[in-house]
Amino acid sequence: MLDLSIVIINYNTSNYTIKCVESILKYTSSNINYNIILVDNHSHSDDFNNLKESFPLKNQNIKLLKNHINTGFGGGNMIGCQFSDAKYYAFVNNDSLLLNDCFSIILKEMEENIEFGICGPQSYKEDGTLLPTLDHFSSPLKELFGRYFLEKINPKKYPKRKLEYKRPQRGQFVSGSFMVVRSEDFWSVGGFDTNIFLYQEETDLCIRLAKIKKYAYLIPEAKFIHYHGASTPKSIEIKTELKISLLYVIRKHYGYLNYRIILLLLQVKYFIKSLRKPKYWYLFKILFRGGRLTDSLKHKQNNKQ
Repeated sequence: MLDLSIVIINYNTSNYTIKCVESILKYTSSNINYNIILVDNHSHSDDFNNLKESFPLKNQNIKLLKNHINTGFGGGNMIGCQFSDAKYYAFVNNDSLLLNDCFSIILKEMEENIEFGICGPQSYKEDGTLLPTLDHFSSPLKELFGRYFLEKINPKKYPKRKLEYKRPQRGQFVSGSFMVVRSEDFWSVGGFDTNIFLYQEETDLCIRLAKIKKYAYLIPEAKFIHYHGASTPKSIEIKTELKISLLYVIRKHYGYLNYRIILLLLQVKYFIKSLRKPKYWYLFKILFRGGRLTDSLKHKQNNKQ
């Protein structure tokens, strides 16, 4: 059995993926028995070929898989895990660059602390400024009152996201850009919910892990750069996807009434926004229909490439 499998999703951003893999090979200790599983989520042929022909991919510890459709973040990672026999999984965004031996540092902490269920390193922007790794669950309270209010009323439950911690810090979830979890724990809660196409996967997973007393921790000694948003270009369709996933997670974990409350809040918000910025009509129309999973980009794919 391997110590670690590192699963990375590529979707038309092979140059980022190649640099990410290079940083892993550069910094990861040879004492860790690991492999890298690259899952291409149906990129254009030139991007996939660039990935396939790249120098780092000649390493025998790297597997390259190609999907026939874009299965999303959770779906792509679930496919990657099928090709792993490792004690730990790491799910790493391809727009990430390691700054030190993140995996040795994190695995050491997890081996010594059984309640460290899912861990992430400290994230930085490319200019060196702090990028929060910890966050609070996507909940009705967070949507209604915001992060600042939650951190003020209950700092123990809702630790400040924008502090640079010196020691491991428990939060409600760690950023999906870089997560390490025991494979046993991951499968015991069912892995990623593949109903979710993009966004909120880490919230959903960490809620389920917390129920079996496996908690999310920031490991600040481990550090990496995250080119935030580079792997998913901004658009009104992507913003809509975020709201669809949010509503799904709230309904799943907090019930129908809370889902209706947050849906109404979003409908009012984006109706007003759409009066000033017509591009938001697209988002409002999806919300008016209830923010259904059937309106997800997952169901609107054109696979002729």
